[in-house]
Order: sequence, then C-alpha cells, then structure tokens
Amino acid sequence: MNTTMSYTEIIENAKKNIGPYCKACPECNGRACRNQIPGPGAKGIGDTAIRNYDKWKEIRLNMDTLVAASNIDTKRTIYGKEFAYPFFAGPVGAISLHYGDSYNDLTYNEVLVKACADAGIAAFTGDGVNPEVMKAATDCIKLVDGVGVPTVKPWNLNTIKEKSQLIKDCNAFAVAMDVDAAGLPFLKNMQPPAGRKSVEELREIIQQINRPFIVKGVMTVKGAEKAFEAGASGILVSNHGGRVLDQCPSTAEVLEEIAKEFKGKMTIFVDGGIRSGADLFKSLALGADAAIIARPFVTAVFGGGYEGVRSYIQKIGAELIDVMEMCGVSSLDEITSECIWKK
Repeated sequence: MNTTMSYTEIIENAKKNIGPYCKACPECNGRACRNQIPGPGAKGIGDTAIRNYDKWKEIRLNMDTLVAASNIDTKRTIYGKEFAYPFFAGPVGAISLHYGDSYNDLTYNEVLVKACADAGIAAFTGDGVNPEVMKAATDCIKLVDGVGVPTVKPWNLNTIKEKSQLIKDCNAFAVAMDVDAAGLPFLKNMQPPAGRKSVEELREIIQQINRPFIVKGVMTVKGAEKAFEAGASGILVSNHGGRVLDQCPSTAEVLEEIAKEFKGKMTIFVDGGIRSGADLFKSLALGADAAIIARPFVTAVFGGGYEGVRSYIQKIGAELIDVMEMCGVSSLDEITSECIWKK
C-alpha cells in the first residue's frame, strides 16, 4: 500500500476485516450499528450517537472569499508540543470484542500511535481490564517520544496507582481519564467499585500522575467547574460517543456554553460525531482548541493499517484547509463564531 490510498479504498478494505458489528459506513453516523452491544453501538436505542452526528450537520459554514490570499496555517501547540492539525485520534478499547480479530488492543495501538505521530498529530490510547493493554499502549507512546495520550478508565484508586507508573515511564505529554465510562458494567463490578469520582478523588489522581491531565466526559458547565477545581489541565467535551446514556444532548449543543466559561483556563477538546474537516472547523468556531475523532480511525486501521491512518489524517487535514480558504481565514485563531451559521 502507499500513502495515496483513497478513503474509498480504506472503506472497502475495512468491510472485509472489521467484524460483524461495525458496517464501515462511508461516514460513521451511528445509524447502521445503532444499539448493538457488544460492538460499536450504544446502550438503549442509541439515539445520542446519532444526535452527535446530526447536530454538527445542522451548523453551516459562512463562506467569505473576499479576503487577501495567504498561506493557511493549521498548526496548534498544546502542552508545549506543536501539532500539524488541531485534531487527534480518540481512545478505543476492547478492539477484538467490538471490531473483530484482525487487530487486538495491542496491535491496534502499535499501528495507530506511530502513524499519528509520524503524521504530526497524536493518538489517545484506550485502556482495558487486561493490564497488558495499558502496558502495550504506553510502550507504543514511549517509542514515539511521548507523543500520545494514555487514557485511563475511572478505576478504583488502587488500580489507578498501579497504572500511573506506566504513564510516567512512557513520558506521555498528557494523560486523560474517561470519566464518561463510569456506567460500564465491568467498572461497577470491581472490588472496591470503580466509576464515578468525587472532586477530591479526582484531585488526588491528578496530583499523583503529575502531568497535564484531561478529564474526558464533561457535558455541562458545572462538570467543567468540578474538573477545574480538581486541577485538570483540560477537558474533553464528550458523552462517550453516545454509547453510555440515551437522551443526552450532543456535544455540539453544549460545547459553546462550556468553552465560553473555560476557554483560556483549561484546554478545551471535543469529540462525538466529528467526521470531516468541516465538522472540525465548526468545533473550533464554537470554542474548542482541538477535536477528537475515534471510530473512523478504527476503520482506517482495519482498512489500511499504517498507510490507512496516514491517508485518513491527510484527508481531514486537506478538508480543514479547504474550509479555511473558503471561509476567509488563514490561521486557527481566526476561526470564530462569525465563521458559522446556526439556527
């Protein structure tokens, strides 16, 4: 394979390899997989994943080409590291269970982390009940000089302490915790139980890990306030891809309110249904510093391995550049709410 493989090729290859649940749709919108569990779907009827996707599409772009031509700059610096684009690959776990046996958590991260780092972005890596998942993920991040974000499940405090040394050893530039995973059954069944965290517990975890800490799963201003109080460096506006609770608002609907309160105080990330450079542009216009894309990266790995990931990153980056050109901006800082149209 080569780095010029098309996204159509990636999709067609993925359909042959990706297992029974994900349908490797041309654009992942949550409809075909819906509420299939286990798998890429969601608890309940799966309406939140669909809403995530739909609400980005309801936001439209304000075209403005009466602007002097200039070079487009898509670079973003986060926690002291410069990245080629303001988007990252999201954390995905239980790969074999959800997507078939062509890859597992270990081999998936081996491909994803290196391909993202080589393309100028970073990958968030997943976590799992098997301790080897976090070990392998942090080993991959160490090999790319810390350009990756290990994402720790909200385990009980003893388990987190065991994993924190792996995070420190890999020299990751940041770490995340997906508190939106609190409803997953395997966490509730742990002894002592895992899941929801108080501000005091979260503060203890952040101090223990002692590096830029991103709280994934914030959907309200109140939640952002708690993360800030606990000492978080960033928040990820996320409802776990719509997989953990029906009838949530979409991330697109709550992002702007949260960003208005905390922009500049913490780094603001967002995920959930972002599927194009246009969606990425909209997320920046609503106040995010960067966006996270998860499930399409699974398709890219299963459909093309290392080259599939590189090609997918180039696709999203090229789309962002095109939107920036057509909306009259040349740098990410110029992207504001004036660049988009909402009902």
